[in-house]
Amino acid sequence: MQRVRLSSQQAPVHKLGDSQIALSPKFRLAVIQSSLLNPSPELELSLEETPLIPGLPDDVALNCLLRVPVEGHTASKAVSKRWHLMFGSKERFFTRRKELGFKVPWLFVFAFHKCTGRIQWQVLDLTNFSWHTIPAMPCRDKVFPHGFRCVSMPHEGTLFICGGMVSDMDCPLDLVLKYEVQKNRWTVINQMISARSFFASGVIDGKIYVAGGNSSDLFELDSAEVLDPVKGSWHPIASMGANMASYDAAVLNGKLLVTEGWLWPFFVSPRGQVYDPRTNNWESMAVGLREGWTGSSVVICGHLFVVSELERMKLKVYDADTDSWEPIEGPPLPEQICKPFAVNACDCMIYVVGKNLHVAVGQISRVSRKGTCEKKWSFGVRWNVVDAPDCFSDLTPSSSQIVSHLSLTASCP
Repeated sequence: MQRVRLSSQQAPVHKLGDSQIALSPKFRLAVIQSSLLNPSPELELSLEETPLIPGLPDDVALNCLLRVPVEGHTASKAVSKRWHLMFGSKERFFTRRKELGFKVPWLFVFAFHKCTGRIQWQVLDLTNFSWHTIPAMPCRDKVFPHGFRCVSMPHEGTLFICGGMVSDMDCPLDLVLKYEVQKNRWTVINQMISARSFFASGVIDGKIYVAGGNSSDLFELDSAEVLDPVKGSWHPIASMGANMASYDAAVLNGKLLVTEGWLWPFFVSPRGQVYDPRTNNWESMAVGLREGWTGSSVVICGHLFVVSELERMKLKVYDADTDSWEPIEGPPLPEQICKPFAVNACDCMIYVVGKNLHVAVGQISRVSRKGTCEKKWSFGVRWNVVDAPDCFSDLTPSSSQIVSHLSLTASCP
């Protein structure tokens, strides 16, 4: 320990900011970091005199640096002051990406620890296939993960979490959370009109629709409501006409499809409802559609696909003309993907997240059927697997969403 000698002689007093003060390296670094996180226009202008990457024009260098995966940002900040300015603020980084039109979709996986039940979000960069985390969700500790419903608005870079259930009380929630990629933060927004869990949800024309589910008295609901994220308010819509919780839901051709799924002992055919926001009416789902809906669904190229939890976990597609399901050519899910799984899609790629967060990536292709007069398409799939890190071995997926800054409108090959 360094000793300090005290003297009765009065020493001159220096105000903070006087040139005589010499800061230790630790405090000098803190001052530099603070100034770089909140730079003045003069500082930004002075830093521009130093190239981002020596020997490269700044526009070329910026195009390169904006492709650095999130897990590399911490190390990149130490390269130079300009790099610290870029990588030190996620909001600044993703704002620049959006300005330059980058489209790098991320797969957000809502997972929970199989022993403790603790929930967390893990994010897979679908370009670099690297994982990173986001801030913890501001909600109660003891919640049942499957009771929540998650939806995303990919072109806006936003993710919404609705409802849920307190696990030790069987009490549904009216909670609504919003995550913004650009700001890397969660905000609590206006709660739903009715607390609900295990309900249907979907996004149609930029509005979030929820329907059915379990109520606070554990009875099934028939009510439904809609959120306009711009106005931030919920409004009731027509009731479903049937009290039911949701096994799965999808948005197809501007309509919300809701199915309760098969229930043990499987003697009664599952119920299904279809909502049309243009008329604010519900109608019964076609028999073939609801009876063949035996897994988690995604919509690709305007067609409804299901990864079946039966039938060796193969992929199938719904044919509205015949009200039937047709198998997809190709193998079943790779054996590394174990139930329960979460499914989502981007362009013509389908992503199935299994236990331990291994991800099966399926490329959907379509070809015209031969020997038919009508223009019919058949589909095929090829699978690859992205193995998860060993530290994910105790994680189980509950939901997955694709989030990107730009609209995803590519067509299937």
